[in-house]
Amino acid sequence: MPSVFSQIARHEIPVHIVAEDEQHLAFLDISPLVMGHVLVIPKKEVDYIYDLEDDEIGALHIFAKKVAKSLKLAIPCLRIGISVIGLEVPHAHIHLIPLNSMEDINFSRMKLSPSNEELEVISKKIIAQS
Repeated sequence: MPSVFSQIARHEIPVHIVAEDEQHLAFLDISPLVMGHVLVIPKKEVDYIYDLEDDEIGALHIFAKKVAKSLKLAIPCLRIGISVIGLEVPHAHIHLIPLNSMEDINFSRMKLSPSNEELEVISKKIIAQS
């Protein structure tokens, strides 16, 4: 099922990409819980993450791990939290969230509204750690 993430994966919608390979894309969330909140997606159109084949879900998590390591170096935090919810956009995705407290991964809290310039600075910091 095509979604906004499918358009992003095809580079039809501009986003702040922090990592990419042939099968995956990682980009900054434009309405993050905390600064540095990254979304990791397979380029393949799959609604539910557990509909991915075993090798695909494994590759997605390995790609997310690489992004998380760069993210941790770029954004001061205690850990990188991971969440798979899948209700917001009908395209499999992983949230990588810099954590300093449990509140940082509370999806019911108010989202941030960073400027394009702020997102650009963060994306460059993450890319520099790749």
